[in-house]
Amino acid sequence: MQTHPIIPLVFFVFLCFPCLLNVSLAGARVLLAGDSPLTPKAYLIRYWDKEIHNNLPKSQFILSKASPLNAVEAAIFAKLAAENALSIKLSAFCSSAKLFCFPHLAPSIEKHDGNSEFATYENKNFTDYGTGAVDGVNSFKNYSDTVNTFRRYGRAAIDHDEKFSIYGPEGNVVDQSFNTYGARSSGGEGEFKNYNEGVNVPNLRFTSYSDHGTLKAQKFSSYTEDTNAGSESFTSYGKNGNAAPNEFTSYGENTNVIISDFKNYGENSNGANDTFKSYGVNGNVPQNNFKNYGAEGNGGFDTFTSYREQSNVGDDSFQSYAKKSTEGTVGFRNYGNSYNEGTDTFSGYGEEADGQKIGFKIYGVNNTFKEYADNKSVSFSEYNSTADTASEETTTKNLSGSLVNKWIVPGRFFRESELKEGNVMPMPDITDKMPPRSFLPRSITSNLPFSTSMIAPLKETFHAVDNSTMEKIIIDALNECERDPSPGETKRCVGSAEDLIDFATSVLGRNVVVRTTENVKGSKKDIMIGSVKGINGGKVTKSVSCHQSLYPYLLYYCHSVPKVRVYEADILDTNSKAKINHGVAICHLDTSSWSPTHEAFLTLGSSPGRIEVCHWIFENDMAWTTAENSITLTTAENDMTWTIVDE
Repeated sequence: MQTHPIIPLVFFVFLCFPCLLNVSLAGARVLLAGDSPLTPKAYLIRYWDKEIHNNLPKSQFILSKASPLNAVEAAIFAKLAAENALSIKLSAFCSSAKLFCFPHLAPSIEKHDGNSEFATYENKNFTDYGTGAVDGVNSFKNYSDTVNTFRRYGRAAIDHDEKFSIYGPEGNVVDQSFNTYGARSSGGEGEFKNYNEGVNVPNLRFTSYSDHGTLKAQKFSSYTEDTNAGSESFTSYGKNGNAAPNEFTSYGENTNVIISDFKNYGENSNGANDTFKSYGVNGNVPQNNFKNYGAEGNGGFDTFTSYREQSNVGDDSFQSYAKKSTEGTVGFRNYGNSYNEGTDTFSGYGEEADGQKIGFKIYGVNNTFKEYADNKSVSFSEYNSTADTASEETTTKNLSGSLVNKWIVPGRFFRESELKEGNVMPMPDITDKMPPRSFLPRSITSNLPFSTSMIAPLKETFHAVDNSTMEKIIIDALNECERDPSPGETKRCVGSAEDLIDFATSVLGRNVVVRTTENVKGSKKDIMIGSVKGINGGKVTKSVSCHQSLYPYLLYYCHSVPKVRVYEADILDTNSKAKINHGVAICHLDTSSWSPTHEAFLTLGSSPGRIEVCHWIFENDMAWTTAENSITLTTAENDMTWTIVDE
């Protein structure tokens, strides 16, 4: 038997491990070039053979997600993880293991003249840029980035303009911070136009922006339009400002689940003029928090026009708004005219204010104004004071009709009867929007904390500072993984391929197969259904579905729910009738525990427990089932499904 030439070196690795820490990781990769039996991927192949008992081909989809680390790298990083010391090699770890990490941006104190244009820049830290500038314009156009920091930008500038136009469009998981931007500046204008349009999971922070500014105008126009699942915070924005107009027009339009926090905004300002026009229009579940907004201000004028119009649900909180202010005027016109009403809470609004004038005209449903009933400074005109008492059928009809906004995506959910050969139906965008990542080997994940109770060492490992995007990503994933299962659900989050196999086989047994949708062709178009096959003969079966979670390494939320049917279907082009895709769909037969406001019911026009709901397996998601004896495995490029069937 021929000895593999790499084995003696690997034995040396473990006999003399301390010396390896002094060897560069790049050198280690060169030394172990080739197919080593001790790589994480090789171990996964052996683990598959040990745990899965059938003669079907291994899933190339899962093998493609295996850790790319070689044997030496895996050993080094496993040791560092066990010592809670991965943070010191984070950059090398992220690069070698194919993880999602943010770059470390060192401060940049480059000097530029008063008129600078920045085009196609990315991942930059602008520190002390434009300090004391007089006149001139800085233009950020077609700036494409994931991470940037503007710190002490334009400090004490006079009549200086900044323009952010078409800034960072179509980004994925962006982290941008504006800290003490334009502080103590006088005159000039800052404009954010078409900023971060179409971005996925933004985290934007404006802290002490334009503090102590005089007549410094700020405009946010078409800001974060069409963004998805992120947050924006304005803290101490315009504090101690003097006669500074701020305009938010078409801000957050067509967004999906966006949180905006305005805290101590315009505090101690004089003569502020803030306008929120067409703010949050057509948004899905927006949340806006105004806390101590305009506190102790003098002569401020705030206008909310067509605010949150035609949004779905949504929650706004105005706490201690304009507290201790003097001679302030606030107008709410056509505010909150939404469908599927959310909630607005006004607590301590205008508390201890002097000469305050607050007007609500054509304001949507809300009932939290009891403390203002006898307040002569508050006027209500055409205000809907009671909630809609329409019947469930009428409400459902309205929500599924002309008022349903763009967030009700055609084809995302459908009925089982639509999976019929020759039927034409819309297909949603099934493209994976998350950054590409790989699994970590179990030897590393077993030494990484994965709990909200251990958030501090987790943040240290991945350099997640407070209030950063990475901190939010980690906390959101942990909260989802730790939540209680829904009725009948069995769930687990897995970050290694070994854990994935263990969970699937624990639910389904060892004779399992992975099914995935072959590609993303047909997305956002009408498709024709070709040949359809019901797994397990179309009977009610058991499956394990796994959906990606955003996290530094590849993490799947896997769960099994009762009463489902699993289908495979050829997907055809509607014109040529040629096969363009092979899809996997799951139909949930028991929807009784689903929320009445679930998008499926808004789309299909029903309510929990009354109908079954089907959906496609999206790119890079998967489903496991028990294997059929006659099955021919089609390796899916992206999504996968495991199905249980009788042998």
